[in-house]
Amino acid sequence: MLRSLLLLLISFLLSCSSEAPPRTAVPTSAVGVVVLGTAQDAGYPQADCQKACCASAWADPARAEMVSCLAIYDTAAGQAWLLDATPDFPQQLQYVTDSLQLDLGGILLTHAHMGHYTGLMYLGREAMGADAIPVYAMPRMDTFLRKHGPWSQLVNLQNIALHSLRDTVPVALTPRLTVRPLRVPHRDEYSETVGYSVQGPGRSLLFIPDIDKWDRWDRSIDTLIARHDLAFLDATFFDDTELPGRNMAEIPHPFVRESLQRFSRLSPKNRNKIHFIHLNHTNPLLQPDSPQSLEVVEGGMHVARTFDRLGL
Repeated sequence: MLRSLLLLLISFLLSCSSEAPPRTAVPTSAVGVVVLGTAQDAGYPQADCQKACCASAWADPARAEMVSCLAIYDTAAGQAWLLDATPDFPQQLQYVTDSLQLDLGGILLTHAHMGHYTGLMYLGREAMGADAIPVYAMPRMDTFLRKHGPWSQLVNLQNIALHSLRDTVPVALTPRLTVRPLRVPHRDEYSETVGYSVQGPGRSLLFIPDIDKWDRWDRSIDTLIARHDLAFLDATFFDDTELPGRNMAEIPHPFVRESLQRFSRLSPKNRNKIHFIHLNHTNPLLQPDSPQSLEVVEGGMHVARTFDRLGL
């Protein structure tokens, strides 16, 4: 709790700076989005990481960070939907039910990498024993869950009810909240990968937590940013120096350094829409007071912070 308050205070102070772009006011009762984690699939600190980047978080568990996840919600409907089911699903669900005081309306999956779907295990008989929680998935992801245990048991016991998605085809969650999956290029070993375009009654949101490189997409990220009011974008690695000894071409992502350069040509209005998310344990953006975090702010953009809450 203390860490959360400190992070919120830091975010507020940064937003009040003359160099920092303004944050959107938090609605008290609305359709909106809340950030429920910002770390890459393995969380922060990462298993068996004894390096300096994780040392402070091992020493002080309050510095830990949950895996990347957004909750979109409609208070009139009394429900919230999680964008991805992460290993931190219990804490993220608790925020939905306790802090937002909403029911879980469903889960929208992006792909079959460990940080994005394995939280489904908590819906099973060993844990919640859930009753037909809607889970939205693309065709390969749908098949993967139906054909492979232990996920197939969730289907067979009707802990989850699968709803198949199609690229760019909108799904109305409520009369005020619609989502549209967008295929993106990524390492698709077990499923295709999507981001989401979310449309609320007043504003829209783009969520792309994983992509290989912006230039490998057949859509223009610049155009999509312009068409949306908020954009939560892949920021797994700040630059190519974070994993010495590993071939980073095997795990391609847009380096934040590349994104900052690319997005610098956007208008101030469009840069202000950008919130970087999905941060590897080595990424200095995890530290709000790091020079790299300040560089993002000075560039007119944001680093997503857990419990940021914005209206749609």
